[in-house]
Amino acid sequence: MIMIYVLAAIIIIAAIFSITQKDLILAVVGTSAISVILSIFYYLLQAPDVALTEAAIGIALSTIIFVIAIKKTERYEE
Repeated sequence: MIMIYVLAAIIIIAAIFSITQKDLILAVVGTSAISVILSIFYYLLQAPDVALTEAAIGIALSTIIFVIAIKKTERYEE
């Protein structure tokens, strides 16, 4: 039970980190960290299929799409 609260706190910290970054690559790293923690969270809640889907889509696919979009635009927010 304590592990769930710790993971929830880490998700909140990662979300605040992602929002406050001016470097968009670091913001994407923060959002992928949120996806990693959510995958662990789902696994602890005994939903391994949802955890695998979150890992595949949230960590891999979304991060790749965001990085490609940032490469085609500007890396730093004004």
